Amino acid sequence: MEHYNIDQKIQEFMADIEARNPNEPEFLQAVKEVAVTVIPFIESRKEYSGMKLLERMAEPERTIIFRVPWVDDKGQIHVNRGYRIQMNSAIGPYKGGIRFHPTVNLSVLKFLAFEQTFKNSLTTLPMGGGKGGSDFNPQGRSDMEVMRFCQAFMSEMCKHIGPETDVPAGDIGVGAREIGYLFGQYKKIRNEFTGVMTGKGLAYGGSLIRPEATGYGVVYFAEQMLKTIDEDFNGKTVAVSGFGNVAWGVIKKVHELGGKVVTISGPDGYIYDEAGITGEKIDFLLELRGSGNNRAEDYVKKYPEAVFHAGKRPWEVKCDVAIPAATQNELDLDDARNLVANGVICVTEAANMPSTLEAISHFVEHKVLFSPGKASNAGGVATSGLEMTQNSIRLNWTSEEVDARLKEIMIGIHKTCRDYGKEENGYVNYVKGANIAGFVKVAEAMLAQGIV
Repeated sequence: MEHYNIDQKIQEFMADIEARNPNEPEFLQAVKEVAVTVIPFIESRKEYSGMKLLERMAEPERTIIFRVPWVDDKGQIHVNRGYRIQMNSAIGPYKGGIRFHPTVNLSVLKFLAFEQTFKNSLTTLPMGGGKGGSDFNPQGRSDMEVMRFCQAFMSEMCKHIGPETDVPAGDIGVGAREIGYLFGQYKKIRNEFTGVMTGKGLAYGGSLIRPEATGYGVVYFAEQMLKTIDEDFNGKTVAVSGFGNVAWGVIKKVHELGGKVVTISGPDGYIYDEAGITGEKIDFLLELRGSGNNRAEDYVKKYPEAVFHAGKRPWEVKCDVAIPAATQNELDLDDARNLVANGVICVTEAANMPSTLEAISHFVEHKVLFSPGKASNAGGVATSGLEMTQNSIRLNWTSEEVDARLKEIMIGIHKTCRDYGKEENGYVNYVKGANIAGFVKVAEAMLAQGIV
């Protein structure tokens, strides 16, 4: 009967969320993934009873939507839409990236901001959850057009952010170039040089190893997962999707730990390189990324011994470890079945919500080690937090210092997720562990601060 009551509470909670947030599938998916593990935990804790904590966490504290008019190189006027979702500030200033991509909408950014709240909580650093962006597409635009757009975007957003309020970073479509233009405009309008953005260039307050940090953190987390079954990366075959900064960092660190990455992917399909992506091939990924055409097939032009599979995803390749590092919902139930049938032992998310709920259930059901991105890809925002610290103390740490702190944070996140996620049969349910661990810190802060 008790189990029925819990299921009923989850259904009632989701029905209310769906009614309040219609036509927002990504956001609803993210909330449901948390609700099914956190609501049973809430029901087991008397101090949480009636406090509507998850309901409050699922409602942004502030949603800012604004017009971004800008002029292209031909003098044509364009109008884009800008967003900033300030989700939760219970444990610190809002913290989360800015994404420039045609797929950006309210649902996508709310899902990312909701996930970010839990992810930032897991890092143990004082950072709340936020996310922002625009449906502007920087692909094919000149530097001057990107600069004019960034300046127009920041002219509005600067009213809502600050080092003690909201500290944005980069994300898809927002790299070092865009961060520079955004920071420059903020500094000009506000007449202050502060640590308001992270992912900055080293010359003006950035942190060493920030571009690699997310990928490095994912591999440190996966390394800890493998240790729970007395395994490591040495000699393991690894399938990776994407070929951006995250995939690049993952591949570098897997190679360093003795594993062999055999795939990368883009919107056009995936490549399989049986010999492994090592040495100059890893460096070539930066060239691919910088070319701006987003085509994985170009790898095969440079290294013809690799095979390109048009329109497919890499999850049909036999591997020991799978690391989805591209985008949301890129790994579905069929992909999960393929991976399990091919003997995968560990799936570690490097992107935000790359696996569908059905895929996650399949991994958990078959006792595959599976980590959600809110835990395993927290290394990027953790290093952003370290950049904020360096900005505050007006000092720069060495690569080794930042890397050591990053590894320490990822080991700590893993331990917390393992402790909350360990089941009676010994299996570690990292989805449950990450959701509950992330929830607890935010919940305790919210309880202490009253109904605000």
